[in-house]
Amino acid sequence: MQFSQLIKARKSIRGFLPKAVPRKVIDDIIEVAKWAPSSMNTQPWHVHVVTGEPLDRIRKGNSDNMVAGVPPKRDFPMSEAYEGLHRKRQIDVAVQLFEAMGIARDDKARRTDWVMRGFRQFDAPVSLVLTYDKYLEPAAISQFDLGAFSHAIVLAAWEQGLGCVINGQGIMQSHVVREHAGIPDEQNIMICIAMGYPDEAFVANSVKSVREDNASFVRYVGFSESEPSA
Repeated sequence: MQFSQLIKARKSIRGFLPKAVPRKVIDDIIEVAKWAPSSMNTQPWHVHVVTGEPLDRIRKGNSDNMVAGVPPKRDFPMSEAYEGLHRKRQIDVAVQLFEAMGIARDDKARRTDWVMRGFRQFDAPVSLVLTYDKYLEPAAISQFDLGAFSHAIVLAAWEQGLGCVINGQGIMQSHVVREHAGIPDEQNIMICIAMGYPDEAFVANSVKSVREDNASFVRYVGFSESEPSA
């Protein structure tokens, strides 16, 4: 598959088959993804690949804290809410998902269950927890690099027939993840990626988010006005 086809075909997967992912397959994915660009070749990422009982304990801890109303406890500060156009796009994809799942606006029970799925990392058989060394803080550039690495992981996984969703809910209680995944104190948890074989019968997996037209976010400076845009 050409890159342009791969990147356009990939989508977030939120329903997985109860099928183990072989360690060799995961290692092959990481072997490809590690070639993502990083600032001055620093390669600031660590990957903690979690499955089985440790992942189940993470799911339970995240869910219990959520139900108990424990505030998010990430390893780095971030805004907990989007506004304006960013919030609109967030709502738009939520509407797509709820419509696909047949979840009505006033169905609080099913909406709550959907949120809890995120804290359970969508019941995926594998979670890749990405971290970076704490001494790099303030770590905006390293976090940028881990973003590039995350994208490379989900593309390499898609090429192998595996689905992923980059899952911020899964690390909102970072101390829970740290405890059960055995993550060293000198590393900060950045994000996790839920990974597994897609369940084609799970209707939310049919949802593909939309992207804005280039004209809404791209400026060309110094080009001839007569030059065609395409």
